[in-house]
Order: sequence, then structure tokens, then C-alpha cells
Amino acid sequence: MVDTREKILMTALQLFAKDGYEAVSVRTIAVELDMTKGALYRHYKNKRDIFDCIVERMIQIDAQRAREYHMPDEAYDTKPDVYENTTLQSIQKYTVEQFRFWTEDEFASYFRKMLTLEQYRNKEMAELYSQCIVEGPVAYMEDLFRELIQKEVLKEENPRQLAVEYFAPLFLLISMYDKSGEGEDYATILSNHVKHFTENYVKDSGEEQE
Repeated sequence: MVDTREKILMTALQLFAKDGYEAVSVRTIAVELDMTKGALYRHYKNKRDIFDCIVERMIQIDAQRAREYHMPDEAYDTKPDVYENTTLQSIQKYTVEQFRFWTEDEFASYFRKMLTLEQYRNKEMAELYSQCIVEGPVAYMEDLFRELIQKEVLKEENPRQLAVEYFAPLFLLISMYDKSGEGEDYATILSNHVKHFTENYVKDSGEEQE
């Protein structure tokens, strides 16, 4: 059974994703839950407290998912050895699953939509949007590709360029999913992109011997 604190969190996130964080008040959240503001304040100090808990939940989910797929769950500077040991196969599988996560998981989808709405109104939200959905993932892939190049798994290329080329279709397909609401074809397209990318940039044994 979902407890009251969890109901408040999810209801607030749904409203933030629909109307934007700035437009939603504590009263709006309370009315949606058919409770008084006083009752809500027994669980959260204010709207900012709810938002901070949403962000912390997202960070925890993201780290847990990374570990499940044998991917780094911290920055390169903190755990470089994890980046060194991540396989290309893990990256490929994780990429396709991230599409499904950001589009089909209720919490992740609402979180992403909230940041998308607010990025043009709120500097902090814009930074979170970049960190979670745009620049952060690209930098993450850049670190992974740099290690794979050094291990001679991938051809000698600019890892930043590779990261942008690899990640861009995922970002685009998520946007296309939002418009159509159907994701399986897009997941297949992404899977094919991952396969073709690997075929283009993986370093085969014949090259190593030259």
C-alpha cells in the first residue's frame, strides 16, 4: 500500500510535469490529494522540500539502474576503474534500456517532462535538464569511449565526437516518442543505431595487427 508521503511526492511530480514547477502551489497539490495544506505539511516542509526529495529519488534510481547494467554509477574522477572495466556490450544494452526507462517508467518520464518544461524559466531546472538529459549523458559516454579507445576496443577517434554521435539518436527518439506515445518501433530503431555504430567504430583484430 502506498503511504501518504509517497502519494504526495508522486502527485506533485505529475502536476509539475503537466503545469510546471513554478505554476504549482502547495495548495494545488493538497487539493489534488483531497487533503488540507496542514496535513501535507506534516509530511513535507514546503514545495521545495518535495522537489528536493524528487531529485534525490531520481539520483538514487539512476545509480541503482547503472549498477544493475554493470555501468558506472559515479563520475569518472570518483571511480575511474569502473569506467576502465565497462564493456561495450554493457553500454549497448544500457542505451536501449535507457530509452525505455525515460519513456515508460512513470517517475522518470514525469521527471524528464518537468525539467523539459521548466528549463526555459528556471536556471536551476535548466542546469538539471542539462546534467540529467543532455550534457551529462554525453560527458558520461565520452569518458566511457575514451577508455574503450585506450583499450583498443574502438578505433582512434575523438571521444567527444563519438559520444555526441552515439547519444543524439537516443535524445531524438525520446522526443519522437513523446509526440506519438508508442515506443517499440523507436526502441528498435535505437537498437539498430547502436549496432551500426559498433560496426563502424569497433576495432577488429585485423587492424590491430597492421
